[in-house]
Amino acid sequence: MLRVIYGGSPADSAKTLELILKDSVMSASIPEHEYKVVGVLTNPPSAHGRHKELIPTEVETYARIWNEAREDDIKIFTPEHIGQAEREQIAALKPDIFVCFAYGHIVGPKFFSIFRLGGINLHPSLLPKYRGATPVPACILNQDTETGFSVQKMSQEIDEGDLLYQQRISLTGTETAGMLLKNAALYGGTAITNILRETAKTGVLPQSWKQTGMPSYCAMMRKFDGKINWKDSALKIDAQIRAYTPWPGSYTESNKQQLRILKAAAASKVAIQDTNIPQNTSAVPGTVLDYNKQRGILIQTGDGILIVTELQWQSKKAMDYKSFMNGARNFIGTVLE
Repeated sequence: MLRVIYGGSPADSAKTLELILKDSVMSASIPEHEYKVVGVLTNPPSAHGRHKELIPTEVETYARIWNEAREDDIKIFTPEHIGQAEREQIAALKPDIFVCFAYGHIVGPKFFSIFRLGGINLHPSLLPKYRGATPVPACILNQDTETGFSVQKMSQEIDEGDLLYQQRISLTGTETAGMLLKNAALYGGTAITNILRETAKTGVLPQSWKQTGMPSYCAMMRKFDGKINWKDSALKIDAQIRAYTPWPGSYTESNKQQLRILKAAAASKVAIQDTNIPQNTSAVPGTVLDYNKQRGILIQTGDGILIVTELQWQSKKAMDYKSFMNGARNFIGTVLE
């Protein structure tokens, strides 16, 4: 039986863990394909809310639910740093392979020496494109027409490991980062279960191949990256809003009050044949031009019209554009900053 340690932290990683755990149960029906998750490695609980309540990661939460429901004994590790003591605890489980998706920490050679087969990592881009921490927002910001995910052998160089699987996905220009991460978690999780079954059968990882093509890299996102520059084109702002959904979100200011733009689209994409929607005006970028009951709120950008359909005042609930306009007197004609 192949013994697995899973590393991950956020909700999408928890979905991949769920797929792997459920498939591991099914794998027991074919003994030569059998594998088992014996441990989970995730970030420590973090403080949330006014009272700084410690909340565990979604991966830890799911692993505990699984243990309780199945009367299983998956060991859960939540170290701030992986030192000798943590390595010894993990090694005591006699794991064969480390499987990782969005763990959030870089692990070193001493950690990998624990595993007979090393580690594999699910990365939500078509490597070597978008190596680094934010590949999904990067592909949306660049308005790519396709993306995908890769399963790679883990190496000491970030995202430079040989590939075990890769799948391409066409983009329509409407996807958010949240949507693409969910897809990667589901489709990538299925790919990982197939790799684990094959590895359990043969005792070795499937044949891998070198990454080819020009590498590119993406940087960490910061909270203030979501500030909208209305001098940008409608297409660029459209992409920004989608790339930064759900985090850090996109926002502007109206009369010195923060206003989050949750959903929007460039008019050139959704209303190109609608004669009631202008494609451009001479108004100052950021000007709220009009309210179209069928389409949304029209805002002039540096090039083109942005149609906004969902908004949220700071510390208020999100609203569709019709509800928003019911309570936003004199909004038409204001210039957003």
